[in-house]
Amino acid sequence: MALHSGVSFVRLNGFRHLARLLSTHRKPNIVQNEKNADFPGAKAPYVTEIKFLNESSYDPIPIYRVLDNNGEVIDNNEEPNIDRDTLLNMYKSMIQLSQMDKILYESQRQGRISFYMTNYGEEGIHVGSAAALSPKDLVFAQYREVGVFLFRGYTVTELVNQCYGNCEDPGKGKQMPVHYGSKQHNIVTISSPLATQMPQAVGAAYALKRIPNNDRCVICYFGEGAASEGDAHAAFNFAATLDCPVIMLCRNNGYAISTPTGEQYRGDGIASRGPALGLNTVRVDGTDPLAVYNAVTRARELVLGTNKPVLIEAMSYRVGHHSTSDDSSAYRPLEEIDKWTKDESPIQKFRLYLEQKGLWNEEADKAWAKECRNTVVRTMQDAEKKKLPHWKEMLEDVYYDMPPRIQKQIQQMEDHLKKYQEHYPLNRYQSE
Repeated sequence: MALHSGVSFVRLNGFRHLARLLSTHRKPNIVQNEKNADFPGAKAPYVTEIKFLNESSYDPIPIYRVLDNNGEVIDNNEEPNIDRDTLLNMYKSMIQLSQMDKILYESQRQGRISFYMTNYGEEGIHVGSAAALSPKDLVFAQYREVGVFLFRGYTVTELVNQCYGNCEDPGKGKQMPVHYGSKQHNIVTISSPLATQMPQAVGAAYALKRIPNNDRCVICYFGEGAASEGDAHAAFNFAATLDCPVIMLCRNNGYAISTPTGEQYRGDGIASRGPALGLNTVRVDGTDPLAVYNAVTRARELVLGTNKPVLIEAMSYRVGHHSTSDDSSAYRPLEEIDKWTKDESPIQKFRLYLEQKGLWNEEADKAWAKECRNTVVRTMQDAEKKKLPHWKEMLEDVYYDMPPRIQKQIQQMEDHLKKYQEHYPLNRYQSE
């Protein structure tokens, strides 16, 4: 028993000694060499304390700006070197857009067109980004980027014809109002469903990347509400993993129709999603056209130089109703709208900047606003006098070779109209 006990004691002490050796020598070495994980899915340091991260764990992403609310440059090193003609084109496009919004909004209220969406409060994002792009760059817009069209040379006549859906509408009456598009100006036709343009834009950028010596990028505009769609996540991930030369520009204007950002998402806006998904990201003051210009200029250089996508979140405020189908006074106070109309107006901010540079004055402002109003009114009056597209347009432009079933429908319609033509206002439609 004593011998057995002794053996047991020796064995026990041997195990203890071995345990001490392992604990005092080998284990610390193992821990020291394994402070950083090297998993296929993530490379990060190990810790021995559980800590859940949330939106308060990090400082908010800062908002880059060049101009203050008085139109003064905050840091002269950040003032872009934009020529006089371009600066004036930017401002004139903003005023033209503002006047068009006022008149066409009332046009819808008068029953002249079926639908309209204004751009109040977001004009700075339009012209700032458009001025920074090459005319060759491909634009995928949502439905509140009309300033991009105007800056690129799309005429008021073309815009109004589209809203009226007459025979000179480039879309031949097939689209709702404000669903513009222009192959000539490298702007893909707008579609109603939210976020569908995002994966399409990334796919187009991937196609451009495959062209040798490509010097074109793609820019995709979308709202913070659209960023809640599944297509947005797919587009971000697609752009990052396939290294696509695309600029994803989010207009965070505070509301997705009647849903405020506080109910739309949690976390630090849309920009916080960029680094997590591998996108170079910057947040800018969307009411400052110069800040937007600088951000898009540098983003374009980056995407073309590295084929790495960029996410830009432009902070702004939707001053107008979402559309003519919306009454925003039902879900937000008028004091809030008034604040952003007076203190944070991109048009006012940019006008003060131009005046300080001696490029603009009050007299010129009144004269240009009057000219813009007259242009829209005259164009609108002409547009509603023009005939509507020929009825066959509703069946054409879908197939390259029209299938027999469509040909049969056309023939049936022709026979029907010959028999009952007195019941249809055919004089309002363009003839063949």
